[in-house]
Amino acid sequence: MEHAPGPRPDHDAPDHEGTDGAFDDLLANNKKFAEHFDQHGFDGVAHAGVLMITCMDSRIVPLEMVGLTFGDAKIIRTPGGRVTTSALAGCIAGVHLLNVNRIMVIPHSRCAMAAADDDVIIQKIRNASGADASWVRFGASADQRRTLHRDIEKLRNHPLIGDRAAVGGFYYDVDTGLLERWG
Repeated sequence: MEHAPGPRPDHDAPDHEGTDGAFDDLLANNKKFAEHFDQHGFDGVAHAGVLMITCMDSRIVPLEMVGLTFGDAKIIRTPGGRVTTSALAGCIAGVHLLNVNRIMVIPHSRCAMAAADDDVIIQKIRNASGADASWVRFGASADQRRTLHRDIEKLRNHPLIGDRAAVGGFYYDVDTGLLERWG
């Protein structure tokens, strides 16, 4: 089994000791959240039978955009909403263990992963930081429709998913909030 390389020797490792206060605001927000938290005892299955693979973009609110709520769906976020190896593993677990019988794959408009291919993304990282990310596969592609069709076919034809879940491809417009069926 091949592993991704670790930190490059030509770059200093981050100083984690200087990050002690970096998360204080988030922890304070969590305390406020926990004061009103009433979802204890949840069983962890997808009550609406839905699993969504979408982008890590913060403009996307997966549950809300399809009228679902806490506990209804499993959400997997990847750069560009691609079906990565890890996302595929999540789909298999969801279908077999977490009540998933519908999988939505959802790329979106104005996505950084659709503005170029992996080589351009890798060069942008190198230009921004000097870091060598040539070993990372992002799955970036300007042809979102083609990559979406490839991803949904990967799921539909997978022996552990295909006959156990309906798979659909959709495109989300971050400026209108609308989903369009693409496959």
